[in-house]
Amino acid sequence: MSDHDHHDHDDDFGPLAELVTLRDWLRYAVTRFNRAGLHFGHGCADAFDEAAWLLLHTLSLPLDRLEPFLDASITADEREALHEVIERRVTERVPTAYLVNEAWLGDFRFYVDPRVIVPRSFFAELLSDGLSPWLHEHGEVGNALDLCTGSGCLAILIAHVFPNAQVVGADLSEDALAVARRNVDDYGLGDRVELLRADVFDGLQGRRFDLIVSNPPYVTAAAMDALPAEYLHEPRMALAAGDDGMDVVRRILAQAREHLTDDGLLVVEIGHNRRFVEAAFPDLPLIWLPTSGGDDMVFLVQARDL
Repeated sequence: MSDHDHHDHDDDFGPLAELVTLRDWLRYAVTRFNRAGLHFGHGCADAFDEAAWLLLHTLSLPLDRLEPFLDASITADEREALHEVIERRVTERVPTAYLVNEAWLGDFRFYVDPRVIVPRSFFAELLSDGLSPWLHEHGEVGNALDLCTGSGCLAILIAHVFPNAQVVGADLSEDALAVARRNVDDYGLGDRVELLRADVFDGLQGRRFDLIVSNPPYVTAAAMDALPAEYLHEPRMALAAGDDGMDVVRRILAQAREHLTDDGLLVVEIGHNRRFVEAAFPDLPLIWLPTSGGDDMVFLVQARDL
């Protein structure tokens, strides 16, 4: 019998053939992920959520409706596709966001690939209520800046939350800006979101904003050395920020005043580095904003205090 027949025969009776339904495949994926000790820091909390996302996307099924499909049978060609993405996730430690080229912040979907870090910002929840109460005291946001925009996700969220704002998304990486352009175009925001190449504020001379947000690189040297393998697929320049993780934040705080309006606000996300921020800027009246990740992830500072 030919090799081709033999291959088909293997598929019918091989280990994959025992996995018949989506429920079977989901169970298999969760077991593989758990046994491999995968890290889930790119949009999912655990192996189950990540497996469901990966399998549903691969089968072109709606991500919010697992139940009706659990007992549906998987065809032979679909089996190969499912097996391949599960293996890539396990053996290459590629985050699911890159395998499926999408990431979510709240209800907003963004295209992503390894040219940008996977969006995972507490700004999504802070912006959902318009940075209340801080911005209401300061009137309308006419001009906003998303510094280190990456995939453009926060610039796009800002444009949605403040419908009258002109938004600038700035990044040092031309690669990142190409991804951001795709996302801005997908949302039809080309007339309101301007993308610029800038090294922190170098490239933004003479421009002032009512609101500057930034989710800059802030990973310390020690934390970079200890990162799970999943993060090594992300651009290093979007993560690493020197010994104390403050290299970029120092530059932002040093120059922000000349780029803010008199009532302007600067809001910066810094991960778990509150102690480094406070050590570096002991006299700055920082306001730490509550998030689902705790009250020491994002700080706000008013222009008049800089």
